[in-house]
Amino acid sequence: MKKIVLFHCALLAAVLAACVTINVYFPAAAAEKAADRIIGDVIGKAAGTAPENKDSSSDSSSPTGADVGRSAPSTRVALRGVRLLATGLDRVLRLAVSPAQAAAPDLDVSSAAIRQITDAMKARHEQLAKYYDSGAIGYTADGMVAIRDANTIALAERNSVRNAVADENRDRAALYAEIAKANGHPEWTADIRATFAKRWVANAKPGWYYDDGSGWKRK
Repeated sequence: MKKIVLFHCALLAAVLAACVTINVYFPAAAAEKAADRIIGDVIGKAAGTAPENKDSSSDSSSPTGADVGRSAPSTRVALRGVRLLATGLDRVLRLAVSPAQAAAPDLDVSSAAIRQITDAMKARHEQLAKYYDSGAIGYTADGMVAIRDANTIALAERNSVRNAVADENRDRAALYAEIAKANGHPEWTADIRATFAKRWVANAKPGWYYDDGSGWKRK
């Protein structure tokens, strides 16, 4: 029993240590919401919503009352101690984790620089939309845009499309960096880019193309 109690005490200490530093992590859920708002504004449609993560799993390994009843006295004492410790751990987690989660920041995407970039992307989308529809261009796995099939673009339009795609990618890179900077964490730039890469695809219209890193696919 002593070993079991010591083990759970060590586990409790580890969990508490993790709770102290939880706020330093990248706020993925907030980033998805921010990405959906911006993307919805840029492409002129209702933003998609991130799928809910539902945990329907249950732990069937915990001893039941019948198991305890059939156990030896020393085992029952040990199990009661583990249960008491588990109850205490649950209460501590509710007190420690909940405030930390409540303090998790929403990403600020309201700065003048972000609005300026978003407005430019929104205006450019009016030019690019028909090329998304035709499959000439698509989203890439790194949150950018690429020409997928230049042959579907009229020869007279190819240079203007190439220039528009280059301008779009420059603005996207600036947007990701600006969001990280505006929230005081420039080191989040890569995480924000990765989040946007997924949300561009999630919010894309049916029929648009995207490259997930293994080749072009049609949504």
